[in-house]
Amino acid sequence: MSLPVIVAAAVLGLVAGAYARAFATGFDTRPEARGGVEPGGHRAEVVRAFASAVRAAPLPRPPYLLEGVTALAAALAAWRVHDGWVLAAWSYAVVAGAALAEIDRRTWRLPDAITLPSYPILVVLLAPSGRLLPALASGCALGAVYAVLWFIRPAGLGLGDVKLAGLIGLLTGALGTQSVIVAGMAGQVLGALYAVGLLLARRATRTTEFPFGPFMLAGALVALCLTNGA
Repeated sequence: MSLPVIVAAAVLGLVAGAYARAFATGFDTRPEARGGVEPGGHRAEVVRAFASAVRAAPLPRPPYLLEGVTALAAALAAWRVHDGWVLAAWSYAVVAGAALAEIDRRTWRLPDAITLPSYPILVVLLAPSGRLLPALASGCALGAVYAVLWFIRPAGLGLGDVKLAGLIGLLTGALGTQSVIVAGMAGQVLGALYAVGLLLARRATRTTEFPFGPFMLAGALVALCLTNGA
């Protein structure tokens, strides 16, 4: 893509990051909510989230990290992905991923209200590209790997991580098998490095848990950087 398109994508990413931050504030941060929300609470959270986003000003806020990362991800997608439909899928994923990363960081949850609708949205966007079948196969494969990991150690991963893995497989599968492998491995490596850092800083023990979604999403961006774009 041309430089003006990449710059425009970065600017839109800043705006999207601001809205993603506002959207995330609608989700419950109470510790007891990490294990689930009371019946009817999920719908109330989504309503609060959309209300927060509607009221938000499209301006970055301190500490600017989410907005900056979203802008960088949007620019990276515009630079690396050349197929228009695949780029549309990645652009949607950048916005949804920013919201998921912030929500997971704040609440330790990856809400179905974002992950589940993202499946049909990505399928519709990828279908005209001619890469839907390998994308679907990759989504199933990466989702299955995370499902096994969740089954082996449910305390270390949540079902939200399994659903997110399927989405990451869909996206990276449109770029090729190598991208899927890199994304899966990079997410695990980044999470492991973070855990080691916590241990070295004596801020955690070997049994300490932390939200893993942001590292999975970062792994997808690593794959976008290191493998051939579409």
